[in-house]
Amino acid sequence: MPIPTPFHERTSALCVSLFWKDWSGYHAVRSYDTTHEREYFTLHHAAGLIDVSPLYKYEVTGPDAAAFLAYVTVKDIRRLKVGRVTYLCWCDDHGKVADDGTVSRLGQDRFRITAAEPAGAWLMQRAAGYRVQIVDVSASLAALSLQGPTSRAILKEITVGADLDALRYFGVTEASLAGIPVHISRTGYTGELGFEIWIPAQQALAAYDALMTAGQAHRIGPVGLDAMDMTRIEAGYIMNGVDYFSAHHCLLESRKSTPYELGLGRTVDLQREPFVGQEALKAEVASGSAWAIVGLVYDWDEFEALFAAVGLPPQVPAGAWRSPVPVYSEAGRQVGYATSGSWSPLLKKNLALASVRAAHAAPGTKLKIEVTVEFHRRLVTATVTKMPFYDPERKRR
Repeated sequence: MPIPTPFHERTSALCVSLFWKDWSGYHAVRSYDTTHEREYFTLHHAAGLIDVSPLYKYEVTGPDAAAFLAYVTVKDIRRLKVGRVTYLCWCDDHGKVADDGTVSRLGQDRFRITAAEPAGAWLMQRAAGYRVQIVDVSASLAALSLQGPTSRAILKEITVGADLDALRYFGVTEASLAGIPVHISRTGYTGELGFEIWIPAQQALAAYDALMTAGQAHRIGPVGLDAMDMTRIEAGYIMNGVDYFSAHHCLLESRKSTPYELGLGRTVDLQREPFVGQEALKAEVASGSAWAIVGLVYDWDEFEALFAAVGLPPQVPAGAWRSPVPVYSEAGRQVGYATSGSWSPLLKKNLALASVRAAHAAPGTKLKIEVTVEFHRRLVTATVTKMPFYDPERKRR
């Protein structure tokens, strides 16, 4: 049975829909209202407050902390500066992705790693010979994601000890939020201007109240996972268990993916001391990847015509979907599958993330995606499109 997060006393009172899900064993709000539309537009036009406490969080400290993390992840963490955050993934010995997440350098020998699923045992198994301490802080550290155009203005009203105007994209800093010691990182999972706030669990409610009070003049609102799912697709962010599967859990080799096949090749530092999965990744670079994650945009005129042919207006899901959908070449051969997608109210486009054969991954390639119209399977053209689909300047400014 799911347990409450440190913010549950507040989020449960605001959740009039009673629409919850289990996220890593915690109660998580899918939408506060009976529909998530308001929350979606809050993220794009104001500021949304999201409880992301169910993320797994580990602190890695000690003289060898940087070298250890450089060994177990695909990136050379030794080069990460204090006060910076990096996005990356980690692999098994065969170069297959186990999970993706962030690493923050909080001090010379102090790091925090976030993950979508438990990683503590795996980290500890790899730590032999390194002078490191690994502590699971998942329960003791609450986390809020404040995302949207007015998020910085809200934080500035109640934060001291940090220059939030100078905090760069993927930066992290210590601060005092309404008298509470926190870390604030310029990160998020929405593709918007935003921050994540890392709070001692025992002071979680006070921090939540301070943010909601300061945010009233800036149109703050609580936001659930359904709205965030739509914005992460617009941003082209992949999700463990949806757009790929952890190598630790796959029964079939064919379900495993490499960083290059997931569009995470940019996070891989190959030419350095050995790290987990390095030799397999070098071999893949030499031979080429078999698959690629791409963005797809449906041809709206074709889509609309399929419904018009049976006397219906075009029908799109109200929220993001996560059920695999076959994708074909123009010649009619299946070349992959869409893993998740969403109608984008902001862009007025039907979007999907898809895993396709590498030969069909070039931007501009015309593919066909399956659409069900009145219980009949049809095909509509979908164009391979560079991601992110939506990338506002304010995100990095």
